[in-house]
Amino acid sequence: MDEQLAILLRGSEEVLLERDLVEKLKGGKPLRIKAGFDPTAPDLHLGHTVLINKLRQFQDLGHQILFLIGDFTGMIGDPTGKNVTRKVLTRDEVQANAKTYQEQFFKILDPEKTKVCFNSTWMDEMGAADLVQLAAKHTVARMLERNDFEKRFRSQQPIAIHEFLYPLVQGYDSVAMQADVELGGTDQKFNMLVGRQLQAAYGQKPQVVLTMPILEGLDGIEKMSKSLNNYVAINDSPRDMFGKLMSISDELMWRYLLLLSFRPMDEIEQWRKEVDGGANPRDIKVRLALEVVERFHSRSAATQAEADFVTQFKKGAIPADIPHRTLAVTGDGLLIANVLKQAQLTSSTSEAYRMIKQGAVRIDGERLTDRTLLLPVGTECVIQVGKRRFAELSVVSTD
Repeated sequence: MDEQLAILLRGSEEVLLERDLVEKLKGGKPLRIKAGFDPTAPDLHLGHTVLINKLRQFQDLGHQILFLIGDFTGMIGDPTGKNVTRKVLTRDEVQANAKTYQEQFFKILDPEKTKVCFNSTWMDEMGAADLVQLAAKHTVARMLERNDFEKRFRSQQPIAIHEFLYPLVQGYDSVAMQADVELGGTDQKFNMLVGRQLQAAYGQKPQVVLTMPILEGLDGIEKMSKSLNNYVAINDSPRDMFGKLMSISDELMWRYLLLLSFRPMDEIEQWRKEVDGGANPRDIKVRLALEVVERFHSRSAATQAEADFVTQFKKGAIPADIPHRTLAVTGDGLLIANVLKQAQLTSSTSEAYRMIKQGAVRIDGERLTDRTLLLPVGTECVIQVGKRRFAELSVVSTD
């Protein structure tokens, strides 16, 4: 039991309630583990896989995975975290996205041991009277306890009636699926607790709610998001996936290992001790990148991606057409932020500091972390900002 709990709670944010989970596990029967995804976009990224990885751990321990594709709720649009009403998708849009979802999440889950469900199966059968009865089991006051609804209500932002249906339908999914455990991001806690309430109202034993943290993107600041361009897509090429993972900061590396790696925690802790003892964190990132690329492609693709990375960065391979900039300075040298601005690699020194903080600046292939760095007169180097901005620099004196 202790070993199971250590695996299942690894990286989790909260479990409601742990004693209920222990009781269900002690029952000796495979549990019905629910996780739902609304196919509102065609591609998944590594942030989504935090949840799918946890499903795989439940699966490896013999539990039944119920992977719910919210083709009905996807047409409503999840209002979580939104300050405006979301655009309603058509059924054709949702179904097209749902097809690509299945192709992607079976790169992690065993399709033979996973039951794929669509909530339109039961929601399309629900009549108007049934929906009214479902709505009667919750109150407006409880709905307004949701942080995003409360903010919009207080700021007099519109809340459409159909948005109140979303938590109810997600909760009813747990009733229809007779879920023992529901997994979701921390932002889904309210909706999953509605599921517990509705299961009790329908005479079922309430599900355990297990929340997982939201994964930070490559910048280590904002959550991973395609719109913020700080993501690693499941469908990225092996080379891009490997390179993006190698670009994360040393600190963020441990967070990614906790949430994305399947390596045992005692092994990861040993790696941390090695780094504390002077080992290069880059070697640990290589292990993470190899594992993730192999998961979504193949071992040979991961090995080739590593070789390509070594060629590009360790051996100094750079684009053939990068510009050469000569920076004339007074005194002994020039602060790195001014270097980046004068070399036209950033639009301002504030952007330069931001890019350094995000770990997006490299000098001769090595990540720069010191924002106070002074490039001395006589420096000859190649500076890279982000994936595509390069410049070959010469720092000379005006004296």
